[in-house]
This record gives sequence, C-alpha cells and structure tokens, in this order.
Amino acid sequence: MSETANIHGTAIAVAGRAVLLRGKPGAGKSDLALRCLAVAAGPFANEAPMLIADDRVMAIAEAVGIRVYGPNVLRGLIEVRGIGIVHVPSVPSALLALVADLVEPQAIERMPEPRAPAIICGVEVPCISLAPFEASAPLKLLLALAEQTGDATSMRKNT
Repeated sequence: MSETANIHGTAIAVAGRAVLLRGKPGAGKSDLALRCLAVAAGPFANEAPMLIADDRVMAIAEAVGIRVYGPNVLRGLIEVRGIGIVHVPSVPSALLALVADLVEPQAIERMPEPRAPAIICGVEVPCISLAPFEASAPLKLLLALAEQTGDATSMRKNT
C-alpha cells in the first residue's frame, strides 16, 4: 500500500514538477505562491507556474516519486490575506521535486551548504530554506525548482 501524508502547506507546479512550501501559519506560503503564479513563462520557468493546493497538500508515494495534490473541495482556491479566498488557475497534481521551508531572512546563509533532504511519505526530497517576503523570493524559488528538474542547465545554455 502506498504511503500518504496530509501536509499543512502550499504547492505550486511548473511543467509537471511541484514545489511544496512549508512554514508556520502566517509565514507567507500563500503569498509566495500567489507571487509565483504571476511569473510568466520565460527565463525563470519554462511554463507559467500553477497552483496545486493551498493550506492542505496531500502527498502519495508512487513508483515514479511523490505526487502532491489538493483536496477536491479546495481545488483552485488560494487565501489572499486582506481579500479572502479567491479562485486562480490550477492543476490537479504534480510530482514533487523540491521542498522550500519558509524562514526569517536572518536565517538564510549567503552561500549555504546543501540542506538535509525533507522526508515526505518516507522518500527524501531536496529541501531549501527561503525568506518568502523578499522581492526576489518567487524568482529564487523558481530557479531552485529548475535546478532540481534540470531545467536550469538548459536555461543557462539558451542564454
């Protein structure tokens, strides 16, 4: 039987690869996801980012990796602080490629050593720390996701 998890977090996808945003309530998960959704396909993402799930992310171990998805009742919904719950374009699921733990800016090292992987459904997943409210945070997140999926190499070759 496949291992599953119900995770407090937000997940977005680019070209079928997902990043899971984790952090305490109010850490900026939804805010960072919303700003990522505004990034068009281009040098930081080969396709426009899409929401998978906000607030609750379901994960299941499959033969090909960890698939993340949102509960049906929350599909396409994201909390926008000060506005409420809004509908945004979404995808039903994607394979998890990266976990981003949202932290305070002072916790970020300038040139960090690789972090220990996150364990999701018993599987190791690359993990980074990110300060979510920096102006460059969406671009940093998309670059880190591209590094994990091999897209960054092709982006560098094309520039």
